[in-house]
Amino acid sequence: MYALIGLGNPGKIYQNTRHNLGTNLISKLLGELSLPKSNKPVKYRDWIIAIPTIYMNQSGLAVQKILSYYKIVPENLYVAHDDLDLKVGDYKIQFDRGPAGHNGIKSIIENLGTQAFNRIRIGIDHPSANIAVEDYVLKPFLSAEKSIINQTIDKILPEIKNLFEN
Repeated sequence: MYALIGLGNPGKIYQNTRHNLGTNLISKLLGELSLPKSNKPVKYRDWIIAIPTIYMNQSGLAVQKILSYYKIVPENLYVAHDDLDLKVGDYKIQFDRGPAGHNGIKSIIENLGTQAFNRIRIGIDHPSANIAVEDYVLKPFLSAEKSIINQTIDKILPEIKNLFEN
């Protein structure tokens, strides 16, 4: 059994912000798979797909509950999230990485007691010097960035679907 979880913040005000990239990716995936977007985890083949309805800095609580309930080991966890260290349009799927300042990932590591899980890191780039990171991640993308992000999500989705086949 595997888990795929998209990080973000609940509520309409956060829906299109940089910090909700993980949630947006999973929402699009659920639509493409004709699965309902739900407040509860959805089962697809050997996968549990979820969008926690908890704030980013508490993500670990939800992730730990999902893994525990479905008896999924951390090594079979994939977490999709925004990443300041990658340029807009870049992404990486990596295993066993530290949080690099991402509060959602920090919370997951603290609650699971390990960083040995998979991350789907989607670039949002660093803010300019005159804006705090906390404010930047809660801002929507500029129009030019939105187009790039949509293309990036379209590149990631086949890779995720390929995981379902293996």
